Amino acid sequence: WLSALRFDNLALRSLPVDASEESGPRAVPGACFARVRPSPLQNPRLVAMSLPALALLGLEAPAADSAAAEAEAALFFSGNRVPAGAEPAAHCYCGHQFGSFAGQLGDGAAMYLGEVLGPRGERWEIQLKGAGITPFSRQADGRKVLRSSIREFLCSEAMFHLGIPTTRAGTCVTSDSRVLRDIFYDGNPKNERCTVVLRIASTFIRFGSFEIFKPPDEYTGRKGPSVNRNDIRIQMLDYVISTFYPEIQEAYADNTIQRNAAFFKEITKRTARLVAEWQCVGFCHGVLNTDNMSIVGLTIDYGPFGFMDRYDPEHVCNGSDNTGRYAYNKQPEICKWNLGKLAEALVPELPLEISQLILEEEYDAEFEKHYLQKMRKKLGLIQLEIEEDSKLVSELLETMHLTAGDFTNIFYLLSSFSVDIDPSKFEDFLEELTSQCASVEELKVVFKPQMDPRQLSMMLMLAQSNPQLLALIGTKANINKELERIEQFSKLQQLTADDLLSRNKKHWKEWLEKYRVRLQKEIESVGNADAWNTERVKVMNSNNPKYILRNYIAQNAIEAAENGDFSEVRNVLKLLEHPFQEAEGFQEVKEDAEDEGAAAAAAVCSQETRRKQSYCSKPPLWASELCVT
Repeated sequence: WLSALRFDNLALRSLPVDASEESGPRAVPGACFARVRPSPLQNPRLVAMSLPALALLGLEAPAADSAAAEAEAALFFSGNRVPAGAEPAAHCYCGHQFGSFAGQLGDGAAMYLGEVLGPRGERWEIQLKGAGITPFSRQADGRKVLRSSIREFLCSEAMFHLGIPTTRAGTCVTSDSRVLRDIFYDGNPKNERCTVVLRIASTFIRFGSFEIFKPPDEYTGRKGPSVNRNDIRIQMLDYVISTFYPEIQEAYADNTIQRNAAFFKEITKRTARLVAEWQCVGFCHGVLNTDNMSIVGLTIDYGPFGFMDRYDPEHVCNGSDNTGRYAYNKQPEICKWNLGKLAEALVPELPLEISQLILEEEYDAEFEKHYLQKMRKKLGLIQLEIEEDSKLVSELLETMHLTAGDFTNIFYLLSSFSVDIDPSKFEDFLEELTSQCASVEELKVVFKPQMDPRQLSMMLMLAQSNPQLLALIGTKANINKELERIEQFSKLQQLTADDLLSRNKKHWKEWLEKYRVRLQKEIESVGNADAWNTERVKVMNSNNPKYILRNYIAQNAIEAAENGDFSEVRNVLKLLEHPFQEAEGFQEVKEDAEDEGAAAAAAVCSQETRRKQSYCSKPPLWASELCVT
């Protein structure tokens, strides 16, 4: 089956490859790649494969013996055997991690296998993530585990089918080999199965690839492994632009500075559009370091990501992000900051005064334009573009925040709202809308105080007496958040379910009236209101997903897979291939109020109760305990 793969490894021919064959962790100066060999796994077996992703490589669905094809995929895509024509290598890059330059990083667990020519002549780089030690593994073992691999595999494909630029995932292969992992960094490690994901993209070169030339950083003292090697920087720019931006190479063949400026302008705009797409589906990346930013504008490196459930602009999906640097509402400004670091890395081939001007002129404008265009589609505003639309969107999000509404489900429901909805149906619609807002029990979980009262008291005293020491052990923002949690939690003790429902209905009625007025303007500008409404619903239903990869859905699939049952991973993959459609053949069972009450009292649901949860429902209470680091 895999003999159909046609390799043509342009990157290794175009960029310097380290001459050393030494496999252990080391500095790799003067090179973009180091040759490696995957480390074999015990008894590899296929968890799941994405046929749409594998079709990019010219691999068609196995016609007859699917078991043989699965065994072949497990053998080759675990790294136990290397396909003919592949040249395994690890890519060298650096990065700013959580705002600080970290020096050499590189592919510590991923391995470039080569570039495969697709059926239409396009070129796809394929990688094995989790295939063993490379020169960039540092103190780690080069392995990934089942839980993180399933998440990356599913989310890569989910993002593609949502229409968001992304790397792809072809297969997920697990094994009987095990490694120790301390999931929550709390001193309680456990043995987990080594697992490998086949990743696919036009390239995995990232912003940090250009930071290998960085001289010693003024704050951390770290430097890139290839300082003063501007010849390699020129090689990289020539390769990246001619291969992935050929129209720019052609337009500016005689002027390198103009060519490099046009390239930087294009990656600036692509990145702005990408993060706008994330914001519009509630996607949080979790680790937006410069080494996790694609040079061609793809979502790359799925780690502690999360799709936001209850709308919270300050939502942090990464349990390790203690300062909230990569919170949902900070993603646009962080991506702009990262582009600034890329600009610095391109000097002297692109003077900083040119790139900084491009960044200031292009990024914010492109982000705001694309974000508003997408939000108009999500709201079915397909006829007119009115200046007040931005305010309508902001007020919708504010209403979601006030009512703790489910981001995905509320957008999905709005297509069933109409201007001339009759009063009884409007009340039904309002009931359905407010059912997607958090209950009193859910809010108590959200606002439960997290600090020991004695710790908080000490922090408050430090804030007054020694703010410099406080800055070393905590932040004022964290204290303020804890005080807000205490205040909200106290108020919730007196709040009844009826009071909350009444308050939520009031907020939604106010916003829906503004929305109705805006839709009325659309109707007044068209000749055929019925045709307009049909198109409006069609546009909304193709921009507001019914299914996203919620953490609880991934967790159910992971727990089943850890017990040897891969069927749920495969089910979820199929579901996510059609995020905007009502799923056929999937059991959509709504959890009734008694079940929810029992779950709240017990605080933990049994696996059987978990199975009752609909794939499109807002998360159950137990999901609030999930922590991804």
